[in-house]
Amino acid sequence: MIVGTATVEIHIPESASLKMKRSIVKRIRERIRRKFNVSIAEIDHLDKWQRSTLGIGIVSNQSRFADQVLAKVVREIEAERALDVLSIHVEMR
Repeated sequence: MIVGTATVEIHIPESASLKMKRSIVKRIRERIRRKFNVSIAEIDHLDKWQRSTLGIGIVSNQSRFADQVLAKVVREIEAERALDVLSIHVEMR
């Protein structure tokens, strides 16, 4: 069994409040979860208006498949116009 994880730190320059940030993050989380069937959650910077860290996880029997899915998820997040990606960390176990 292979567990793939990714952490993506993002900056949301348009956010003027926690409510606005949570709305944007929720929209991204739901779209990623629905499109790629992965687990995704906001895991850090919960009280910051313009910053967030997303944790993404996938379990597979092939590391290649898990890596491909996580790469697609990261590309999808990077394509989001409402945010800037600050850092990405991907790990397979």
